[in-house]
Amino acid sequence: MHETAVLLIEVGALLLALSILGRIANKVGISPIPLYLAAGLLVGEGGLIPLEESRPFFEIGSEIGVVLLLCMLGLEYSPAELVKGLRQARVSGIWDALLNALPGAAFALIMGWGPIAAVAFAGITWVSSSGVVAKVLRDLKRLGNRETPTILSILVLEDLAMAFYLPIVSAIVIGEAVERAAVTVAIAVTAVFAILLVALRFGKTISRVFSIHHLESLLLGVLGLTMLVGGLSAELQVSTAVGAFLVGIAVTGQVAEEAVRVLAPLRDLFATVFFVYFGIVTAPAALVPVLLPATVLAVVTIGSKVLTGYLAARSAGVGVPGRWRAGFALTPRGEFSIVIAGLAASSLSRAGNPDLATYILSTTTAYVLITIIAGPLLARIPDFEWFKTAVRRRTERRSARAAA
Repeated sequence: MHETAVLLIEVGALLLALSILGRIANKVGISPIPLYLAAGLLVGEGGLIPLEESRPFFEIGSEIGVVLLLCMLGLEYSPAELVKGLRQARVSGIWDALLNALPGAAFALIMGWGPIAAVAFAGITWVSSSGVVAKVLRDLKRLGNRETPTILSILVLEDLAMAFYLPIVSAIVIGEAVERAAVTVAIAVTAVFAILLVALRFGKTISRVFSIHHLESLLLGVLGLTMLVGGLSAELQVSTAVGAFLVGIAVTGQVAEEAVRVLAPLRDLFATVFFVYFGIVTAPAALVPVLLPATVLAVVTIGSKVLTGYLAARSAGVGVPGRWRAGFALTPRGEFSIVIAGLAASSLSRAGNPDLATYILSTTTAYVLITIIAGPLLARIPDFEWFKTAVRRRTERRSARAAA
């Protein structure tokens, strides 16, 4: 059969199956993300029906999915809201790093994997997945909630921190010279500030380039600018997510409102592809031996991330229910964790320790998979009546004690 025909059959059949899974998730009242991941596992490496010709499509589509998710998050907020949120979240960002990076480093050392793995696991457990969190917030209709700016500020701070962290960890794991690593970090930081400056100072000018009266032109223009800036950001060792988010921030007013409307179907399609591709590249057989340590690490760092979100939302003046929503929403880890693990595994393989490299990569994959499945489920807990009742009673008891 012709390659193009096979690709169309594979993509069409999988999208149809995903449509059915999405309807099931909607009827049950859960996020469809775990079902999309399960579908990816079935058609990925070692799955029951491994894909052949369509894998490159899902790989590229997953990158576009992250870009669109973060761009459209940015479209929901103004530059002033971004600056205010980043200022308020400075201290929370420090607590975020301490509470979530240290458990990862300690885990690697306890497992006896050495200092390179410890540096890598500090980043693996530190950074939440912007793509997954964005999807959860949208699915649960929380973009307008009081805690959402706090969540976004933490995500942006983490992604900005990656502009420093990734070049440094790359230099450590491959033994790069200090001078060269410093140059890489300097370029990344300069790029971040340049993109941020353009977004904040010239947002209205950028918005005037697009016309709300020509929706096709608006769609192509905003999508093209987002992908262009995302690609340039990645080339300069900056997170693609940061570039896409700042493009969304830069586009303001009625142009932003129309852009959300015309880009929404594309976002839904490619966001789904993003989650499916994560399952595709995961070999189920490799996860079994590492499930126990990965689960222990997930439990500890889910708890630390919930605490991070709770404290950050409290410092922003958000009520108790919103604090819990912020904490649970931040629990999924994702694309950055896999990238960091890949760097460490590559270094260990070159150093003549391929078995340890494979074990670290498998553990990280299982860990990320656990948090991505658990995160959307945990995020719904504050919406249950029993949880609301428990929070209300606890608040009343504390108020009574304070009055006494």
